[in-house]
Amino acid sequence: MYGQPAAKRRGVAVPPPLTPGKPPPGPGRPGLGASGSSDPRMSPHLGLVGLTFVSLGSIIGSGWLLGALTASRVAGAASLVAWALAGLLIIGLALVHAELGATYPVAGGSARYTHLALGPLSGFVAGWLAWIQAVALAPIEAEAALSYLNNVWPGLIGPDGTLTGRGLALGAAALGLCTVVNVLGVRRFADTNAVTVVWKFLVPVLTVVTLLAVAFHPSNFHAGGGFAPFGAHGIFAALPAGVVFALQGFEQAVQMGAEARDPGRDVPRAVILATLLGTVVYLLLAVAFIGALAPGAIAGGWSHPVGAGDYGPYATIATALGLTWLAVLLYIDAVVSPGGTALIYVGTSARLAYSMGRTGYLPRALRRLDQRGTPVVAILLAYGIGLVMFLPFPSWQQLVTLISSATFLTYAFAPIALTVLRRADPDRPRPYRLPVAPLLSRFAFVTSNLIVYWAGWGNDQKLAVAISVGLALFAGFRLTQPAGRWPALEWRSAVWMIPWLGGLTVISWLGQFGGGRALIPFWADLAVVVAFSLAIFETAVRTAPAPDRSRELVETEIASF
Repeated sequence: MYGQPAAKRRGVAVPPPLTPGKPPPGPGRPGLGASGSSDPRMSPHLGLVGLTFVSLGSIIGSGWLLGALTASRVAGAASLVAWALAGLLIIGLALVHAELGATYPVAGGSARYTHLALGPLSGFVAGWLAWIQAVALAPIEAEAALSYLNNVWPGLIGPDGTLTGRGLALGAAALGLCTVVNVLGVRRFADTNAVTVVWKFLVPVLTVVTLLAVAFHPSNFHAGGGFAPFGAHGIFAALPAGVVFALQGFEQAVQMGAEARDPGRDVPRAVILATLLGTVVYLLLAVAFIGALAPGAIAGGWSHPVGAGDYGPYATIATALGLTWLAVLLYIDAVVSPGGTALIYVGTSARLAYSMGRTGYLPRALRRLDQRGTPVVAILLAYGIGLVMFLPFPSWQQLVTLISSATFLTYAFAPIALTVLRRADPDRPRPYRLPVAPLLSRFAFVTSNLIVYWAGWGNDQKLAVAISVGLALFAGFRLTQPAGRWPALEWRSAVWMIPWLGGLTVISWLGQFGGGRALIPFWADLAVVVAFSLAIFETAVRTAPAPDRSRELVETEIASF
């Protein structure tokens, strides 16, 4: 029974298997328009440039404006090592997503891959985490822009770091503008984003070139206690304190795979290209930032490397150097870069909610599309939740650390899904195949867990609460549904998440980061996380549904469009 598609057993014609990179006839291509269908579908408009801009636009946001500052506070000049290490770690995750995105080009990919590989319950947890981080990132970017501009127009940010009434009004208006652009449809979104990303890429490059030419102090890289004043601990702690947040977003091209003209060819290329470009830009920015600091400001330590200009580090440096034109450009970019990223994540969170509506995780209203193929209800939901995010929350850095943890927990599902789907669905054409996949998949899973651990106990306990809330909502929704309406939850294939999430939380509590008890010695804690992660990976793969069941989930997914 499992080998036969569910749609065929119901007497519904099942389209031929999806061939990545080529739209099959009729409505069989997941998430894409089909002639003759009475239902609106997401239309394929995005090419390689558009997809690359989507991912690169997500990567270059408020992270470039504030990331170098927060990382240097934690690691000193050795934050350069953190930026390089982050690029290496994230490339592994990007390659995993590249194969999945090319092979299964579906809307809201992060919410779907785990569903296909491990079933609905595991899929919901992955989708819920992806949605949390996506829906929170737009208001985070808007708040970062307002915080930066508070140096020019005081009164946007209160003494406690939260938005004032005027700041809330401007933030709501900015989020509303992003919502309107997304509601207009993906074609206008792609055109708007392309212009924004060109600006966002050129301004950081110009900043690097100018600062290196005007003010570069080699002695800064050994000031304030030496190159690594906080040791290896500081380097690892810097990763979730703004570094990996700055580089995340590479998967946005994957999330929009259903809107790609040639997903098999363009999605993996876009993911890899955007990740490499983002890593190079951020590393150069960190070099220019540290080299341009006034030597006296860091002679006694790295707690306040730019003094009172903490919310506008590059602009503060430019002003001190007499580069007024650059300072003005940077303040303009403080609106454009975070604004462009917020624009992308309003769309991404809507597509994730749309995906969860289609899969039966959340109410079906989220799957409604207008005549342009735009998930309007899901976009409006993202706007409403985004407004709630503007309420008094912790500082940019604290909220960034929390969201980074949620993001990398989401990423952790992808290498498991890839391993299971390669085994269960081996005959499907794969335009891009991850080299040495058994090794790199495990490397990517371990990477994700290490970053969550480095975020610290204070963040991980909040994540546990967020996951619990999501599971309660999921359970409440499923209890209201008629029996048999949605597929079985695949409990056996989801049990591994209990020791995974519970164990990672306990290790964080006992560990060395973010308020942990420091009962596990440094370095030994990293070995514990690595060994624990590898054991969990094997457990997840071994308890996955039988290959014929996973194939049925894939075939049903394709047939449902």
